[in-house]
Amino acid sequence: MQAVLLDQFGDPGVLRLQSTPDPTPEPGWVTVRLKAAALNWHDVLVRQGRYGSPLPHVLGADGAGIRTDTGEEVIILPSLRWGPDDSAPGRDWQILGDHERGTYAELVRVPVECVAPKPSKLTWEHAAALPLVGLTVYRALFTRGRLRAGENLLVLGAGGGVATMAVQLAAAVGATVTVTSSSEAKIAQAVTLGARGGVLYTDPAWPEAARESCEGAGGFDLVLDSVGTWAQSLAALRPGGRLVVLGASRGETAALDIRPFYFGQYELIGTTMGSPRDFTGLLHLLDTHDVAPVPVNTVFPLDEARHAHEFLEAGTGFGKVVLSIG
Repeated sequence: MQAVLLDQFGDPGVLRLQSTPDPTPEPGWVTVRLKAAALNWHDVLVRQGRYGSPLPHVLGADGAGIRTDTGEEVIILPSLRWGPDDSAPGRDWQILGDHERGTYAELVRVPVECVAPKPSKLTWEHAAALPLVGLTVYRALFTRGRLRAGENLLVLGAGGGVATMAVQLAAAVGATVTVTSSSEAKIAQAVTLGARGGVLYTDPAWPEAARESCEGAGGFDLVLDSVGTWAQSLAALRPGGRLVVLGASRGETAALDIRPFYFGQYELIGTTMGSPRDFTGLLHLLDTHDVAPVPVNTVFPLDEARHAHEFLEAGTGFGKVVLSIG
């Protein structure tokens, strides 16, 4: 098969389309002939060597295609070996593309519980863009964050896949959504997806400005932070509010004032990815609510994975970046 092989860690230039053996069949696993694969920031970290992936390696957590044994159109759950405890993943858990070869290829092998029927209303590109970001956001908002209709939600970083999906899912269930961004244009795009409005995080006083937009509620019930700005996120919460953390794109460490935290009765909740039960919940929500497909910004052919990574890292797009394969 043809695959984008990673022979060494480094910048996007290390990604090259090459020939490599087909996946080896194994009991309990299935092979999927991929039609599309979507990029995630996680792929960049794998490419840089952050997860110690074996070389040569194939990146990619997200994909959609056709099961080679049944001919069924499927999407791939990229959360491998989660285990039976929904509160946290088990010791053998990993994300597809960490150590198991991923979806930047014509074929990929995954456990049988990691495929689900492709929603018929989605194109291959939109189906490939859904799993990782959809699963991650569903768990963050509902399983961990306990978001309910009528609550005020603040989503940090409009424009990225997580933020875009969060706006869509939260608005679909009746939450009021506000976003942050460095761009008025991205705030405007978030409004078209269901956000009430947004604030520019380039203003140091953005937490106060965001909190004041809650119309007498005293702040947000829930803040979704995928960037790592905990102190500012807490400042935007109402007393008793919940901060859900699922990323660290702008900060690896955080310093908090402890007394205001416990006097404010805040909750600090960590989350990542999700279980097969979360994936079932996501697909049920999409089936029962009016949720538009994940926005796809740009589609590259498989042999242009290098350029796709360069585009992703530039951070200028709104929505997902996808590789077209078959």
